[in-house]
Amino acid sequence: MRAFLAVDVDEVLVDKITEVQKQLAEAEAQVKFVEPENLHFTFKFFGDISREKADEIIGMIEGKMKEYEPFEISIKNTGVFPHMGYMRVIWLGVEDAEPFSQMQMGFDEDFVKMGFKKERSYIPHLTIGRVKGAHNKDALVAAINELEDVEIGKMIVKKIVLKQSELTPVGPVYTDVKEFKL
Repeated sequence: MRAFLAVDVDEVLVDKITEVQKQLAEAEAQVKFVEPENLHFTFKFFGDISREKADEIIGMIEGKMKEYEPFEISIKNTGVFPHMGYMRVIWLGVEDAEPFSQMQMGFDEDFVKMGFKKERSYIPHLTIGRVKGAHNKDALVAAINELEDVEIGKMIVKKIVLKQSELTPVGPVYTDVKEFKL
């Protein structure tokens, strides 16, 4: 199964996020926006793993969850990866991200011991679109800059979710495999 560990976006913030996507879409650039039901913060992408490896991941996470408490984050600001000159991902940022980053680093140490690649410097972000081409790039840059200081709102991170991702011709379909409460 193709799997990843994620934090789902609080449903009360989804409308504000889709409004930002609509404003960016007005640039008429080649962007594939993330569907509202698929909005999440990726904690760790595992790739294709066996059911046995998924069970090992579940066991490790269950053993670590007592170390963490729910925490609040603010979703705000737009940006891109890798940079404005070559945009691949459009994202919304996270303020008050220290607990998010610490939790991710704590888990990543154990994931490395399980044979997964160590994450480069982890930057908590919410991918809202993927740039597919250079058409109307200047208009897209202007739209992103105009929304640079956008404030979506606050949410409390109460759980993380192991998800299965099935790639289909119309986009990915995510299925929750296991929820872990903080």
